[in-house]
Amino acid sequence: MASRKLLLLPGDGIGPEAMAEVTKLITVMNAEFGAGFETEAGLVGGAAYDAHGEAISDADMERALSADAVLFGAVGGPKWDDVPYEVRPEAGLLRLRKEMELFANLRPAICYPALAESSSLRKDVVEGLDILIVRELTGGVYFGEPKEIIDLGNGQKRGIDTQVYDTFEIERISGVAFELARTRQSKVCSMEKHNVMKSGVLWKEVVAETHKAKYSDVELTHMLADAGGMQLVRWPKQFDVIVTDNLFGDMLSDVAAMLTGSLGMLPSASLGAPDPKTGSRKALYEPVHGSAPDIAGKGIANPIAMIASFAMCLRYSFNMVAEADRLEKAISDVLDEGYRTGDIMSEGMREVSTSAMGDAVVEKFRALSA
Repeated sequence: MASRKLLLLPGDGIGPEAMAEVTKLITVMNAEFGAGFETEAGLVGGAAYDAHGEAISDADMERALSADAVLFGAVGGPKWDDVPYEVRPEAGLLRLRKEMELFANLRPAICYPALAESSSLRKDVVEGLDILIVRELTGGVYFGEPKEIIDLGNGQKRGIDTQVYDTFEIERISGVAFELARTRQSKVCSMEKHNVMKSGVLWKEVVAETHKAKYSDVELTHMLADAGGMQLVRWPKQFDVIVTDNLFGDMLSDVAAMLTGSLGMLPSASLGAPDPKTGSRKALYEPVHGSAPDIAGKGIANPIAMIASFAMCLRYSFNMVAEADRLEKAISDVLDEGYRTGDIMSEGMREVSTSAMGDAVVEKFRALSA
């Protein structure tokens, strides 16, 4: 069996603590189930800046490009607030997305039955929630040019960010959304702001044309992104797959994350286009939560989003579907048994550390795999 090459980029804050729990799982899968994972570790974000003066070194960027998949923790923190903009911790993640051409960001929002009471919304609103936000990741306002601050004189400045989308970018991200919808409930809602943005006009037009040309079997609806945010907290179960641009996807996916009770629960996958010859694709997997520097080093962070991101890696990068299913069931079973980190703690449950939660998931996975 060919080896499976993984690059681990723990990053900053709670990133290394969460990544350590995935490393436990990889060790078990290799030792007991012959998974054949080969891992390398690198630096990204503030940790890379401290070591190299940049948010990711060229050497680690090369490792990312040659790996079968990248597991990413989190970056940033107040320690690096005053570093130059070009080498801020977040620049490492943006470089990875750009150079690996990771245009499709998949952010599932699943409310586990055991956590329905942990959401800030009513139980009937979120129980059974299972939606997928497909976010375009390499275009839009985060990458558009010009991007600058201009000194106008007289104490005045002008900040400029440019929202830019080409037809092909919208076609390929909407294609991903329609393909994934076919494996779910065959419903896609496209969100943009065509009422005030020309890029939104083009977005809506191209999504509609792509749907008509190739995916007419899938139900397509359109919604203004601000209305979509409102509907996500009003009745989120009306949605199956949501496709949207980089900026709105960033915001809407965080809204969806809190429906489930905690940012510490939600994984994500960032995928490139399939290689025409091999069918493989560049991919990076990361928890939706940030570096949470206020709790870093305390052993109380929730590792489930990082572990669930690895489950997405098994599914999308290695076609280890059975293993991914077992890992996701292990997470659900551990929650059913009352294990909780502080962010999802409720009365009558058992509060555990980062490491203890990871151990519980690993042991449950081992039992399910026996």
